[in-house]
Amino acid sequence: MELTDYINHGASIIDVRTPGEFMGGSVTGAINIPLNEITERIEEIKKMQTPLIFCCLSGARSGQATDFCNGLGIESINGGPWQNVNYAKAQLF
Repeated sequence: MELTDYINHGASIIDVRTPGEFMGGSVTGAINIPLNEITERIEEIKKMQTPLIFCCLSGARSGQATDFCNGLGIESINGGPWQNVNYAKAQLF
C-alpha cells in the first residue's frame, strides 16, 4: 500500500520530533509525541486508529518509533520526513 492509502483509510499520524520542531511546521491533524516519550505514552498510542504513520525530520526517529511499535504488535509504518506525509495527505484533498 502507498502512504496515501494509509492516510485515506484513517491512519493516525504521529510526529516524533520535539515540540519546538513540531511548532515550526507539521502535518495537519498530526499528533506530536516526541520520540523520547513514546515508551511512557504507549497506552495512549495503543488506543489510536491503526496503522500508525510515524514521521519526523528525516525518517530516522520515525523509523525507531515504527520499529518499537511494530515490535509490540502495533501496526505502524515509517512515513519518513513530515513533508512527505504532508504532501501525500494534500494529494487526497
